[in-house]
Amino acid sequence: MRYYGNKGKLFAAAANFDLCLPELSAVSHEELGTVIVQHFLERWEVDDTMVALLRAAVSNEEARLRMVEIFTDQSLPAFEELLTDHAAERAALIGGQMIGFAVCRYILRLSPVIEMTHQDIVNWMAPIVQQYIDTPAP
Repeated sequence: MRYYGNKGKLFAAAANFDLCLPELSAVSHEELGTVIVQHFLERWEVDDTMVALLRAAVSNEEARLRMVEIFTDQSLPAFEELLTDHAAERAALIGGQMIGFAVCRYILRLSPVIEMTHQDIVNWMAPIVQQYIDTPAP
Protein backbone atom coordinates (compact mmCIF):
# COMPACT_ATOMS: atom_id res chain seq x y z
CA MET A 1 0.00 0.00 0.00
CA ARG A 2 3.00 2.26 0.24
CA TYR A 3 2.56 2.95 -3.48
CA TYR A 4 -1.12 3.77 -3.19
CA GLY A 5 -1.32 5.61 0.13
CA ASN A 6 -4.38 3.79 1.44
CA LYS A 7 -6.60 0.79 0.78
CA GLY A 8 -9.17 2.87 -1.08
CA LYS A 9 -6.62 3.96 -3.68
CA LEU A 10 -5.27 0.42 -3.97
CA PHE A 11 -8.75 -1.00 -4.55
CA ALA A 12 -9.51 1.73 -7.09
CA ALA A 13 -6.40 0.73 -9.05
CA ALA A 14 -7.25 -2.95 -8.69
CA ALA A 15 -10.82 -2.39 -9.85
CA ASN A 16 -9.54 -1.68 -13.35
CA PHE A 17 -6.74 -4.22 -13.36
CA ASP A 18 -6.49 -6.22 -16.56
CA LEU A 19 -4.33 -9.33 -16.72
CA CYS A 20 -4.00 -8.66 -20.47
CA LEU A 21 -3.96 -12.39 -21.09
CA PRO A 22 -2.65 -13.38 -24.49
CA GLU A 23 -4.95 -15.17 -26.90
CA LEU A 24 -4.11 -18.65 -25.65
CA SER A 25 -6.01 -20.37 -28.44
CA ALA A 26 -3.38 -19.00 -30.85
CA VAL A 27 -0.55 -20.67 -28.90
CA SER A 28 0.60 -24.18 -29.76
CA HIS A 29 -0.45 -26.63 -27.08
CA GLU A 30 3.15 -27.56 -26.26
CA GLU A 31 4.05 -23.91 -25.61
CA LEU A 32 1.14 -23.03 -23.30
CA GLY A 33 3.12 -23.48 -20.07
CA THR A 34 5.93 -21.29 -21.35
CA VAL A 35 3.62 -18.55 -22.63
CA ILE A 36 1.58 -18.50 -19.40
CA VAL A 37 4.64 -18.26 -17.14
CA GLN A 38 6.26 -15.60 -19.34
CA HIS A 39 3.07 -13.58 -19.39
CA PHE A 40 2.46 -13.63 -15.65
CA LEU A 41 6.10 -12.91 -14.91
CA GLU A 42 5.94 -9.85 -17.16
CA ARG A 43 2.66 -8.68 -15.57
CA TRP A 44 4.06 -9.00 -12.05
CA GLU A 45 7.24 -7.15 -13.02
CA VAL A 46 5.60 -4.31 -14.96
CA ASP A 47 2.62 -3.43 -12.77
CA ASP A 48 2.89 -3.31 -9.00
CA THR A 49 -0.90 -3.31 -8.59
CA MET A 50 -1.07 -7.10 -8.41
CA VAL A 51 1.76 -7.31 -5.88
CA ALA A 52 0.09 -4.70 -3.67
CA LEU A 53 -3.27 -6.42 -4.03
CA LEU A 54 -1.76 -9.82 -3.21
CA ARG A 55 -0.06 -8.40 -0.14
CA ALA A 56 -3.37 -6.88 1.01
CA ALA A 57 -5.40 -10.01 0.17
CA VAL A 58 -3.67 -11.98 2.90
CA SER A 59 -5.31 -9.88 5.62
CA ASN A 60 -8.10 -7.90 3.95
CA GLU A 61 -11.37 -9.45 2.81
CA GLU A 62 -12.07 -6.81 0.16
CA ALA A 63 -8.66 -7.38 -1.44
CA ARG A 64 -9.12 -11.15 -1.28
CA LEU A 65 -12.47 -10.86 -3.02
CA ARG A 66 -10.93 -8.68 -5.73
CA MET A 67 -8.25 -11.30 -6.36
CA VAL A 68 -10.95 -13.96 -6.65
CA GLU A 69 -12.89 -11.71 -9.03
CA ILE A 70 -9.85 -11.22 -11.26
CA PHE A 71 -9.41 -15.00 -11.39
CA THR A 72 -13.11 -15.66 -12.03
CA ASP A 73 -13.59 -12.94 -14.63
CA GLN A 74 -10.28 -13.09 -16.49
CA SER A 75 -8.24 -16.26 -15.95
CA LEU A 76 -10.97 -18.86 -15.75
CA PRO A 77 -12.70 -17.94 -19.05
CA ALA A 78 -9.36 -18.07 -20.89
CA PHE A 79 -8.73 -21.60 -19.64
CA GLU A 80 -12.29 -22.74 -20.21
CA GLU A 81 -11.84 -21.93 -23.90
CA LEU A 82 -8.80 -24.20 -24.04
CA LEU A 83 -9.58 -27.01 -21.65
CA THR A 84 -12.84 -28.88 -21.48
CA ASP A 85 -11.61 -31.40 -18.91
CA HIS A 86 -11.59 -29.92 -15.38
CA ALA A 87 -10.80 -26.42 -16.65
CA ALA A 88 -11.69 -24.71 -13.36
CA GLU A 89 -9.46 -27.02 -11.34
CA ARG A 90 -6.59 -26.70 -13.79
CA ALA A 91 -6.92 -22.90 -13.88
CA ALA A 92 -6.98 -22.75 -10.07
CA LEU A 93 -3.86 -24.91 -9.79
CA ILE A 94 -2.03 -22.79 -12.36
CA GLY A 95 -3.15 -19.65 -10.52
CA GLY A 96 -1.95 -21.12 -7.23
CA GLN A 97 1.42 -21.89 -8.76
CA MET A 98 1.78 -18.34 -10.07
CA ILE A 99 0.58 -16.74 -6.83
CA GLY A 100 2.94 -18.90 -4.78
CA PHE A 101 5.78 -17.79 -6.99
CA ALA A 102 4.71 -14.14 -6.64
CA VAL A 103 4.65 -14.41 -2.85
CA CYS A 104 8.19 -15.84 -2.83
CA ARG A 105 9.65 -13.34 -5.30
CA TYR A 106 7.82 -10.08 -4.63
CA ILE A 107 6.58 -10.26 -1.04
CA LEU A 108 8.93 -12.55 0.89
CA ARG A 109 11.78 -11.70 -1.50
CA LEU A 110 13.46 -15.07 -1.02
CA SER A 111 17.06 -14.75 -2.21
CA PRO A 112 17.19 -17.79 -4.50
CA VAL A 113 13.97 -16.71 -6.21
CA ILE A 114 14.77 -13.01 -6.61
CA GLU A 115 18.21 -13.88 -7.98
CA MET A 116 16.77 -16.02 -10.79
CA THR A 117 16.66 -14.59 -14.29
CA HIS A 118 13.37 -14.50 -16.16
CA GLN A 119 14.57 -17.35 -18.36
CA ASP A 120 15.52 -19.44 -15.30
CA ILE A 121 12.04 -18.91 -13.89
CA VAL A 122 10.41 -19.89 -17.16
CA ASN A 123 12.66 -22.96 -17.46
CA TRP A 124 11.71 -24.14 -13.95
CA MET A 125 8.03 -23.23 -13.91
CA ALA A 126 6.78 -23.78 -17.47
CA PRO A 127 6.98 -27.59 -17.26
CA ILE A 128 4.97 -27.54 -14.02
CA VAL A 129 2.28 -25.34 -15.55
CA GLN A 130 2.28 -27.50 -18.67
CA GLN A 131 1.79 -30.54 -16.45
CA TYR A 132 -1.35 -28.97 -14.96
CA ILE A 133 -2.63 -28.57 -18.52
CA ASP A 134 -1.68 -32.02 -19.81
CA THR A 135 -1.96 -34.47 -16.93
CA PRO A 136 -5.16 -36.52 -16.96
CA ALA A 137 -7.50 -35.64 -14.12
CA PRO A 138 -7.46 -38.11 -11.23
